[in-house]
Parts: sequence; structure tokens; C-alpha cells
Amino acid sequence: MKILILGAGGVGGYFGAHLIRVGADVTFLVRPKRKALIDAKGLCVETPRGNFAVPAKTVTAEALTPDYDLIVLAPKSYDLDDAIQSLENGLGQAVILPFLNGLDHLDVLDARFGRQRVMGGVAHIAATLTDEGAIRQLTDMHSLTVGARHEAHEKLARTFMELCGQAPFDSVLADDIEQVLWDKWVFLAALAGMTTLCRGSVGEIMATPYGKRITEEMYRECGDVAGAFGHPVAQAARDKALGMLTAEGSPFTASMLRDLLSGQRTEHEHILGAMARRGEAQGLGMPLMRMAHTHMAVQAQKARA
Repeated sequence: MKILILGAGGVGGYFGAHLIRVGADVTFLVRPKRKALIDAKGLCVETPRGNFAVPAKTVTAEALTPDYDLIVLAPKSYDLDDAIQSLENGLGQAVILPFLNGLDHLDVLDARFGRQRVMGGVAHIAATLTDEGAIRQLTDMHSLTVGARHEAHEKLARTFMELCGQAPFDSVLADDIEQVLWDKWVFLAALAGMTTLCRGSVGEIMATPYGKRITEEMYRECGDVAGAFGHPVAQAARDKALGMLTAEGSPFTASMLRDLLSGQRTEHEHILGAMARRGEAQGLGMPLMRMAHTHMAVQAQKARA
């Protein structure tokens, strides 16, 4: 299996590096500056269990050819249109496996390429790029969940998961990947909404008089949206999510908060805004999610000014 990974950052770079270490045929589609760095130093990964570097094949959009069986998309959600354009010369008959937050990207990809060309994927990892270009894993959490959304790529999904099973990260082949996507989105929207509104960690929020109650209300609000679209979050997943969202003393924050505080562009439209819009389309009020999105939209306006 020949794999092309668009992006060599916290998701694509981390999991791709581990796949290279177990012998996978992986190429990274990157910009020229990133290509020069990886070509010179390899793909460098820093983890709580130790650091490593692997030589990695790279290609830029201009030199891309349609030689791949699977194309992994791992850009930020706001870069999806640019990512699709960069694949113009390399798509061929490959199946696309996106690891993006929310669900709007599936609608975009299905409309462009057809559902039979688009699998579903969920990545759970907290990682960032260092100033030197290394991928730094921030916690021990590192898992990929993948599932077929059409019978045309059921075999490919199994083959990819067998390959992932040889790597040291967690991997799951899901029977209902869209439910997994909803479960993550509900959790992530509540986490991002609360930690950006409060500009603090879960533990700091829990240390306030109303933090736990408001967090639970925001999670419930997002869960109602999933239920309205036919994907209610199961009790076990809900209990796990609320346990993480309300853990006393937890330093946990959303990457959206880290991006906000460092002056980076954020995915607020795709995580918070899209959740609010879907809820309103189903007749749900969404007051907390609308507030969280409004806050982030104001910050984005200030950053552009």
C-alpha cells in the first residue's frame, strides 16, 4: 500500500513517522520550506517516552503524481480547500482518509469526489510543532480510529488498520465511524468552548463555583445536536467525556486555546460555529455554543485588524 499524507504536523507527521518505522510506504505532501527541513534532518518526533527521527519521503504539490492507494488528509480545517487543490495532480484512484475536526469536511469531500472515495477517520492526540520543526507529543494519548463509509473501501480500511496495528499507537477499526466522529465533535466543542471562553484549563474551570455546571450544560447542548442528527452519544462515551471535562485539577485544554493564546489562526468556525449552526437548523437554541463561537469570532476579527 502506497500512502500519501498531506501535512507533516501534529497528526499527519506523528502517525506517519510511526508508520515509517514499521516499514510502511509513506510520502508526505508538504510545502517547499517544510520539505527542505525534513529532507535535511528527517522527521523529528518528541514524545513522553523518548525522541526519534526518521528519514521521510517528501513531495510538493507541483511534483505530485497519482501513484497512491490511500491519501491521508491531516490539515487544519480552514486549509481544506487549499489541501484539495494541492492534490489535483495526485489523486488518481486513491481513497481519501481525512482526519479533521467536525463533520463539514465530509460534506465537502463527498460532494467533490463521491462518498465511495471518502473514508472516515478520527485522530486523538495532543501535539504541536516546535520552533525547530519537530513534532512534540504533549500527552500519552495517541490513537487513530478509521472506518469505511462505503463498501468500496472496506478492504482498504482493514488493510490500513492492520498496518497501524504494528505501530506503537492505538488503532481501532470502527463499525460506525460517523458515530465516532460525532462523539469526538461533541466532546471537542465543549472542551474548546469552555477553555477558550474561560482562557483556562479544565482544572481551573472546575475550581470555580459554576464551572462544572456550565461545562455539563455545554456538553449536553452539543450532545442534543448529535441526537437530532441521529447519532446520540452513548452513555459510556458520555460518561468518559464528562469525566475528562470535569476532572478536578486537570491541566487539560483544547488546542484551540493554545492557538488563540499564541496568536495562531483557530478552527472555531469548523468546531464551534458549525455545531451552533447545525443545532439551530434543528430548532435548538444553542446559547452556550453561540456565545463560545461569538467570543472566538471577535478574537479572530482583532487578529485580522
